[in-house]
Amino acid sequence: MKRQLLLLLCFLPILHVAFAQTSPKSTTDIPLSYYMPANFTYDATIPEPQDFFGFQVAEWNAGYDQILRYFEKLAEISPRAHFQIIGHTYEKRPQAILTISSPNNIAQLDQIKEERKKLRDPDANLDYSKTPLVMAAGYSVHGNEASAINSSILAAYHFVAAQDIDEDLENIIIMIDPALNPDGYNRYSSWVNSHRSYNLNGDKENRELSEAWPGGRGNHYWFDLNRDWLLVQHPESRNRVAVFQEWLPNIYLDYHEMGTNSTFFFQPGIPTRDHPLTPKKNMELTEKIGNYHAKSLDEIGSLYHTKESFDEYYFGYGSTYPDIQGSIGILFEQASSRGHLQESDYGPLPFSFTVRNQFRTSISSFEAAVAMREEIVKFMHEYYKESINEASTDSNQAYIFGSQDDAARSFHLAEMVQQHDIDVYALNEDITVNGVNFQKEKAYIVPLNQPQYNLIKAMFETRTEFQDSLFYDVSAWTMPMSFNLDYMAMSSRIMNIADVNKLEKDFKLTNGQLIGEEKDYAFTFEWHDYYAPKLTYQLLKEGYLVRVAHEEFKLADGKEMKRGSIIVSTKLDAEPESKSKLYSILKSLAEENAIKVYGIASGLTGGINIGSPNIDVLKEPKVALLVSNGVNSLEAGEIWHLLDQRIDMPITLLPTERMGSADLAKYTVIAMPNGTYTNLDSNDLGKLKNWISAGGTLIARGNALSVLNKHEVVTFDFRKEDEDAKKELQPYEDYVKNTGARLTRGTIFNAKLDISHPLGYGYSKSEIYSFRNDNQFLAPSKNPYSNPLLYTESPLASGYIHPENLEFAKNSAALQVKSLGRGKVIAFVDSPNFRAIWYGTNKMYLNAIFFGDLIKSGTAD
Repeated sequence: MKRQLLLLLCFLPILHVAFAQTSPKSTTDIPLSYYMPANFTYDATIPEPQDFFGFQVAEWNAGYDQILRYFEKLAEISPRAHFQIIGHTYEKRPQAILTISSPNNIAQLDQIKEERKKLRDPDANLDYSKTPLVMAAGYSVHGNEASAINSSILAAYHFVAAQDIDEDLENIIIMIDPALNPDGYNRYSSWVNSHRSYNLNGDKENRELSEAWPGGRGNHYWFDLNRDWLLVQHPESRNRVAVFQEWLPNIYLDYHEMGTNSTFFFQPGIPTRDHPLTPKKNMELTEKIGNYHAKSLDEIGSLYHTKESFDEYYFGYGSTYPDIQGSIGILFEQASSRGHLQESDYGPLPFSFTVRNQFRTSISSFEAAVAMREEIVKFMHEYYKESINEASTDSNQAYIFGSQDDAARSFHLAEMVQQHDIDVYALNEDITVNGVNFQKEKAYIVPLNQPQYNLIKAMFETRTEFQDSLFYDVSAWTMPMSFNLDYMAMSSRIMNIADVNKLEKDFKLTNGQLIGEEKDYAFTFEWHDYYAPKLTYQLLKEGYLVRVAHEEFKLADGKEMKRGSIIVSTKLDAEPESKSKLYSILKSLAEENAIKVYGIASGLTGGINIGSPNIDVLKEPKVALLVSNGVNSLEAGEIWHLLDQRIDMPITLLPTERMGSADLAKYTVIAMPNGTYTNLDSNDLGKLKNWISAGGTLIARGNALSVLNKHEVVTFDFRKEDEDAKKELQPYEDYVKNTGARLTRGTIFNAKLDISHPLGYGYSKSEIYSFRNDNQFLAPSKNPYSNPLLYTESPLASGYIHPENLEFAKNSAALQVKSLGRGKVIAFVDSPNFRAIWYGTNKMYLNAIFFGDLIKSGTAD
C-alpha cells in the first residue's frame, strides 16, 4: 500500500512548489520549540517537520500530498504509527488516517477494533480499566481553515516522537485525519502560496488574503462538508463516517477557523442551544475536558472563550455527530489569518500563532483523555445501555417509510440510514399501516430497538417547539420529508406482523427492465422515477425522438401512463436498423436507471393517442449555470452536483463577468442561483432579458428574484414587514436575541403542488414538503395558473419559524412562473436541491429544465 501511494502521489499534479530553504526576508526563523510544549524529549530518529518539508511548519502552507508523504514516512520509521488510505475524493485525492498508539496496540489494531463493538452491546461485560480510549482528530473540513491541517503535522510528530508518553499510549489510540476536505484545501493552499511574498504583508487588501471565488471552503462541488456527517452525500463523508462507525471514537476533535478579529473558542457552546437528545453527561464531560484546554492556552498566553458562541443542535457537524453516539465531539475555532499574516484588532496575526493554538489543544485533549479515560469509556458503554432501555419502553417500535411509485428515493434514504451502523429492513410483501400502503421493494422499516436508537429518533422525529429561538444552522432535518416519502411510527403489534428481511451492506437498487419487443411501435416510461430525467437526457443525447405526454393514456394491457410520461421512438428519417439499436439501448439504460420501460404495440392507445397534439417533442437541454462573485457558491454547487453526478448532464459554468461577451443563444436554460449578482450591470441583465424573450428559460432562486426585480427583468411581489409600524422600545441587550429569532435558518414546510402543471409532473400527490432557509415570502400572482406550489394555511411541518414570519408564509407562493416574450422565468423561493439531500424536490427543478419551455404562456404571469 505504501509503495502504491508513493506511485500515486508521483502522478498527482504538482500543485506546490519545492520552496527554497531560505526564510522570508521580513521574518525570523520560527524554531520548532515555539510550537512544542516544554519538558518533552523527542526521538531523534523521527524526522522533524522542517527536515522533511524543507521549511518550518506555517512558513508555507504544506501541500496535502506532502503531508501524506510525511505521515507515511512516520509509519515506516516508527512502530507507534500506522498509515491507512480510507478512500478518495471527487478529485481522486487519497483520504488517509494516521493511527498512533503503543507498538503493542498498533500490532493488533484489527483485534482492538473488533473488541470495540462491545461498547454498543449493553450485555457486554467490559473492564473499563483495560479498555483503550480512542481519540480521533479531524482537521480542516473547511479547506481554507488551514491552521488546522498544518497543526496536524505537529500533532503527528509529537505523538509519534515524544518519548514521555509511552505508558499513556498503552491505553490511548490516536487517529489523525489531516484534511477532511483535501480538494478544498488544495485550492486554498495553491492560492495563498502562489500569492505569498517573501516580505510578508498583513494588509487586509493584499491579494493573498482574498481568495478567488468560490474559495477553498467547500469540496469539489463547493459543498460544506461540515454539514454532511449525517447526510453522507459525498465520498469524503461516506469514507470518514465508515471509519467512525468501525472505531467508535470516544473523543472526536473538530478543528476550524473563524473571523480574524476573534480569539479562540472551544466547546461547550451556548447551553440553551443543545439538542434535547444530547445527554447531559456529554456536556459535563465536555466542560471538564475544557479545563485542560484552558490550562494549555493559559500557559502560552492565548486569549480564548467558551460557552458564549456556537450551538450543538444540528447533528450533522463533526462536533455534534459524535454527541448522539456516546462519544464526545469538541469544536475548536481559531481566529484565522487567512494567509500567512493578517492585521487584526489584536495586532498582526501570524499563521504560526494560529497553528500553535490548534496544536496545543490537540495535546490538551490527549492529556484529558489520559486522565479521564475510564470515565469517558464507561460513559459510552452506559450511553448505549440506556439507549436500549429507552427503546424498549418507547411506545413506538419502528419507523416505516416508502414511496408508492418511486423505488429510488426510498432506496437512497435506506442507504443513507444504513451507513450510520443502523439496521434497515426491506418489506417482502405489501403492508397497509394506518390506511397508507407500503409496497415491497419500495418501502423499508427501521426498528428503534437497536443501539443507535437516539440517532434514529433524531433522523425521523419532527420538532416545532424549542428552548432557544436562535440557530447557528438548520432547525429541522426530518429525513423522510426531504425525500418526500410516506412515513410513520409503528407500534410493536404492526412491527411483529411485517414480513421483512435485513438489508446486507452495500445492497443495490433493483434493476429496471424493458417490458416489450423490438418490433413495438414506440416505448414509454413514467416520469415519477427519480432517474427518469437521466434516462430522458441519455436518449436525447443519442438523437432519438423523445416526447412528453401532457395527458394520461392507456396501454393495450390496461397499464395507465400518467401525465408527464415519456414516449421514445426513432425519428422519421432514421435508418431501418435504428429501431433495433433503440431497443438494445433502452434495455441497457432501463436496467441501469432502475426504470420500467414499456413497449407500445400500437399508436391507438386508450385516452390520447401516440400522435396526439397533447404530446410535445423535448429538446436536449443546454444548461448554463451562473457562477463567480456575487453568486452563492453552495447553491451553485448543489445544481452542478445534481446535473453532473445524478443526471450525467454536462453543463457550462458561466462566470457572471463573461455575461457581456457570452453567446447566450446556444443555451436553452440558464440557472441563476441565490446571490447578489454584483458583477451584473444593467447591460448584462438587459441581454439576459432579451435571451428570455427569444425563448430561453431562466430558473432563478432566492435573492436572484430581487435582482430581477431591481433591474425590471420581471416583477415579483414580496410580502414584507411594515417597517414604519410603531415598535415598542427594546433593551439593547436583547438586540441579538430578537433579530436572530426572526431568521429562518432551515425549516420544513407543508405545501400544495399542482401535479397537472409541467413543474408538478412525476408527483402522484399534491401534498409535498418544501425546505427554506431565508425570509423571502412571495405573494401569489394574480394569474391563478402561475403558482404551481403554494404553502398551506398551516405551513409549519418541522423546525422553527418566528410567529410573524409564519403569518407571511401562510398561502404564499413557493414556486412561480413568469412569461417574458417567448420565454419563461421560473422562480423558486425555496431551496429544492438543498445539501444534495432534498431528493423530494429535485424533480421540480429538473422539470423546470426539461419542461420549462413547454409551459403555456397564458398560464404564466
